[in-house]
Amino acid sequence: MLVAFLLLLALSNEVRVNGDGSGRQCEINPALKPRPHTVSILEFGAVGDGKTLNTMAFQNAIFYLKSFADKGGAQLYVPPGTWLTQSFNLTSHLTLFLEKGAVILGSQDPFHWEVVDPLPSYGRGVEVPGGRYQSLINGNMLHDVVITGNNGNIDGMGFAWWELFSSHSLNYSRPHLIELVASDHVVVSNLTFLNAPAYSIHPVYCSNVHIHNVSISAPPESPNTVGIVPDSSDHVCIEDCVIATGYDAISLKSGWDEYGIAYGRPTENVHIRRVHLQASSGSTIAFGSDMSGGISNILVENVHLYNSKSGIEFRTMRGRGGYMKEIIISDIEMENIYTAIAATGYCGSHPDDKFDPNALPLLDHIILQDMIGTNITIAGSFAGLQESPFTNICLSNITLSTNSVSSIPWECSNVSGFSDYVLPKPCPDLETLSNCLSLLIIKGKTAVM
Repeated sequence: MLVAFLLLLALSNEVRVNGDGSGRQCEINPALKPRPHTVSILEFGAVGDGKTLNTMAFQNAIFYLKSFADKGGAQLYVPPGTWLTQSFNLTSHLTLFLEKGAVILGSQDPFHWEVVDPLPSYGRGVEVPGGRYQSLINGNMLHDVVITGNNGNIDGMGFAWWELFSSHSLNYSRPHLIELVASDHVVVSNLTFLNAPAYSIHPVYCSNVHIHNVSISAPPESPNTVGIVPDSSDHVCIEDCVIATGYDAISLKSGWDEYGIAYGRPTENVHIRRVHLQASSGSTIAFGSDMSGGISNILVENVHLYNSKSGIEFRTMRGRGGYMKEIIISDIEMENIYTAIAATGYCGSHPDDKFDPNALPLLDHIILQDMIGTNITIAGSFAGLQESPFTNICLSNITLSTNSVSSIPWECSNVSGFSDYVLPKPCPDLETLSNCLSLLIIKGKTAVM
């Protein structure tokens, strides 16, 4: 098994460097050509006073711009002002551009939000059974979509939604700021996202997604607000972003129990780099717990994590099925983190009573290396399932300075792996392999471990 593991990792990393596996997705920068046609939202009667509802203006403008899809596409320009709106849908070959000083403001009235069917890989709304509120900005089965600007703002005004969630008064699951479904060649850049009702950016069933130079913020007390959620999507780059949210900053997902297993679309070939992340009550980088379609071939590097409950966390449970494997996390700086590294097989809930308790998840071939941390309370917590232990966890060159609150720096059960140059010294479970890798190819060069 060990020999097979070494060969697999050497091969998979070679593929990443050569580009065939697209593990370094951020090296593929999409060339954004200027659209040959541009219109302003003002031309469709929009009023940027923060009070006038501009839904019809956005809908009419985008309907008009559809006619340019076969002529190189078009740009919808949003000038400075506060543009109150309900949900609206984008179209293919479109650039939505928010000028500096422009704010797209989401209505706080739930009656202004259309209710749509649940995602097939989830089977129901993730917060309450049934449908879900449509997101503020949407796209379905689109190609070549750019949402960008000169640091304009998209503000979900999530306060009313957070109160409904906390008081268990939601009729349907909360909306997101941006949700793109079954779309490809998507760019989101140079914008600030504020106060999302739930997620800020949610690409689901998407391919070739590039999210860069965005700022995402929600108050620390905002319940279950999440920054970026690649969900059953592939070839995703997230880079040069600053995210501070109430729950998770970045969360990779791929469906929920039997629905995710049946849909069978993994999240894979994701590259995350040069991001600054804070997650008040959750994890700065989370995998799962909704991971039934699988998560694999992920590269995370050059990341700053701070002032958070958890740094890097893998979450799953019985009934999920699926896998989280072939994940490399490197060059991480942490400060003021309660639990630096965590993996648990006891996290989450089930959509209904139809899940298969024998659908056991796999957590395997995980590499964490070149990490430093200060003011850490728990260095690592690993709690695998007895029926499906976490295997081949590789830790290398990690120094975590624990604080005076820390009594047991490592907690381990049903896990096996290898560690080298790790402080504080890990639990014996993570020293069960005689070796981890004969070599590791990362950042385009060979690094002997």
